[in-house]
Amino acid sequence: MSESARVEELRKKHASLSAKVEEIQAAPGSDDLEIVELKKQKLRIKEEITRLTTA
Repeated sequence: MSESARVEELRKKHASLSAKVEEIQAAPGSDDLEIVELKKQKLRIKEEITRLTTA
């Protein structure tokens, strides 16, 4: 897989996680622990994107 394809895949996954976080937050009785975990995943993906694009 090329680096640009990997970055694009990571961006799509990041966007998907963002949508999921928003969906969970909008639901009554949302699970804060799940939201925190999803946000951590988003951060790891964002860091990977930054690493790949600045290398």
